[in-house]
Amino acid sequence: MKAIPVGCRVRVEAGGESLISSGGAALLLQTALVSGLAEDLSAALSPWRRERSVHDPGKALLDLVVAVALGGDCLADLAVVRAQPELFGAVASDPTMSRLVEALAADSEAAIAAIRAARAVARDRAWSHYLPFVGDGPVVVDLDATLVGAHSEKEGATPNFKRGFGFHPVLAFVDHGAGGTGEPLAALLRPGKANANDAADQIAVLDAALAQLPEHLRARVLVRGDTGSGVQAFLWHVHNLGLQYSVGVYGRQPVLDALEALPKQAWRRALDADGRPREGAQVAELTGWLPATFKGWPPGMRVIARRERPHPGAQLRITDHEGWRITVFATNTKGGRLADLEVRHRLRARAEDRIRGMKDTGMTNLPLQAFDKNQIWLEIAQLAYELLTWTQLLAWHQQPARVWEPKRLRLRLLSIAGRVITTGRRRILRLSRRWPWADLVTGGHTRLTAIT
Repeated sequence: MKAIPVGCRVRVEAGGESLISSGGAALLLQTALVSGLAEDLSAALSPWRRERSVHDPGKALLDLVVAVALGGDCLADLAVVRAQPELFGAVASDPTMSRLVEALAADSEAAIAAIRAARAVARDRAWSHYLPFVGDGPVVVDLDATLVGAHSEKEGATPNFKRGFGFHPVLAFVDHGAGGTGEPLAALLRPGKANANDAADQIAVLDAALAQLPEHLRARVLVRGDTGSGVQAFLWHVHNLGLQYSVGVYGRQPVLDALEALPKQAWRRALDADGRPREGAQVAELTGWLPATFKGWPPGMRVIARRERPHPGAQLRITDHEGWRITVFATNTKGGRLADLEVRHRLRARAEDRIRGMKDTGMTNLPLQAFDKNQIWLEIAQLAYELLTWTQLLAWHQQPARVWEPKRLRLRLLSIAGRVITTGRRRILRLSRRWPWADLVTGGHTRLTAIT
């Protein structure tokens, strides 16, 4: 039988202490300096620094954030960063990091407030270099809930509506639009049994998200969500803040009555995400046909329906109307074409991409046992995702890497190996020129260095 060659035979041994296996992480460190995140975390967490302690709590937390950004999903993965002191410097031990997380969790409310204050200041500074939005349009904040599984009896973990077990956090993301990705603004950890449409939780997450945005952008916010956000108390809160919204609405009886009364000529052709007519899809406004029983909602609310023929094999629903799949959303935006408003609302599906990215960056499972510690971990996961996003924004502002998801960033850019060389009192991280994306790494580092 002919042997099939698989690579080259090599001898494997440990050595070469100047080798770096995560050379692309130098960009994450540079982004932390450019945005001021390193300095802000150090100042914010100074009350948690013990006397005669060797490691600064802000630096220790940032090292853990970088480890999570590189793909870590537990405290022990800090060893990946600790094993590369030529790049990351002195890194806290596992017991030191455990004690820090325990100290932060002991006063979780104050610790989370401190971390969020540092995040807000760093975000403002990063966006001052490159604003991720184009023009003077709305700043879209997406709200969504997701299920996070737990495989042990962790504090606060309960059964959920999908017959799983774990947590049910609510998250808020700011959408960068078609030319970018997005970043987390706030997250609220909840037991698995929590309802997705809990107005108090939605309000708490929205208020925390608004506090993360630069003040001059808050008046431009458009709150976007699925039917979990389409509850009266939450929409009244958004209305009282003077913000726009676009949220899903359940197909209750008043909405079904409006669909029955709506004349056929009221339907207009829908558009796809590229602005082209979408075959077999139509939109219509139901506001003028809603019965008097549809009450208690804030003034100025418009109700818009979209109908489309279900694709072959789709599971039909009781709310499907005469063979059409009906979805309904509400907005307080004045004017605008119905088709454009419907496309804008449908793009809330981009929040699912952000959630997938978060789960690839430390939120696949919450690794700690205590609920307060997992709240701290959720803040760490958000910081890791933000650090990746800010690096994309500042280093590859107009390049394809700007929209890569975390898995691709790690594979192509962050996992590049290198060697640290000291010459002429300078330390140089030399990367392999055969790496296909080495130019992206070196070019991105040059742009980040130029900002400082």
